[in-house]
Amino acid sequence: MKEWWVQVGVLSVPLLAIYLHIPPPKLSPALLSWMGGEEIWGGEELTLRCPVSSPDSTGAVGSSDVVVLLHGFPTSSYDWCKIWEGLTQRFHRVIALDFVGFGFSDKPRPHHYSIFEQASIVEGLVRHLGLRHQRINLLSHDYGDTVAQELLHRKKGRDWEMWSKMLAALQLCSFTSFQGFFLKRTTLGSSRRHVVPQEQFPGCAARHRLLRNDRFLFSILQYINQRKKHRDRWVGALMSTSVPLHLIYGPLDPVNPHPEFLQLYKKVLPMSTVSVLDDHISHYPQLEDPTGFLNAYLNFINSF
Repeated sequence: MKEWWVQVGVLSVPLLAIYLHIPPPKLSPALLSWMGGEEIWGGEELTLRCPVSSPDSTGAVGSSDVVVLLHGFPTSSYDWCKIWEGLTQRFHRVIALDFVGFGFSDKPRPHHYSIFEQASIVEGLVRHLGLRHQRINLLSHDYGDTVAQELLHRKKGRDWEMWSKMLAALQLCSFTSFQGFFLKRTTLGSSRRHVVPQEQFPGCAARHRLLRNDRFLFSILQYINQRKKHRDRWVGALMSTSVPLHLIYGPLDPVNPHPEFLQLYKKVLPMSTVSVLDDHISHYPQLEDPTGFLNAYLNFINSF
């Protein structure tokens, strides 16, 4: 009798082949509508999808403020869809992008995906849109938090002169690199459930292909190792910055467990303000409680 693992392997090969040839799901009407509002920008020899509000959108009367939205892993700019309209009513421009390797932006292979590259792409996009002389706010989540931390680090040095008068505020929904630096125990095995409705991952063909390609996914996931390698740089940027920080926190977040994470956050970043949402809110507060999230963010922005 053959070894059990040989039998499993023989059965797995045809099943895997069938799976890889299943066509990606159709795009939902909501996502098709989101794509319809996107601009395509060719930066860094890459093509990116960038939802951008109209220059003549109403916004707050007399406001020239800009907000740049940085999404998390493994999703896309669609994560911000439920608060987009509310943001356009407050800001002169609202800008999002699908990071390279995510959503509908290019996914080159082979490619060394890095937080540093994503931060440079954000800088390039701001230049491209002619916004380098306006005040810019960053609103980030998950993977995007680390990109924002790299931008904060650059703000301290000469290599971020273009942003020196622009960045007004940083909001961090999920501080995974912060958590990884200060918390010693893992929370991935937590019994708490982390549920996001399936509609928030709306049959995105690009994401479907991303998750079906193990080698590609592995190259994207190298950001975890980058967080470990550069944690002093990125956590240090938070601790030393003069930029106002605000945390919008879902207590049920299994990545940043309550109350340990919140206690450490307040201890290490005592100058940061914090908004704690309802007890049932988890890792995607902008999707799970868009009204509460938007109110918390705008209250912070409007306090300046």
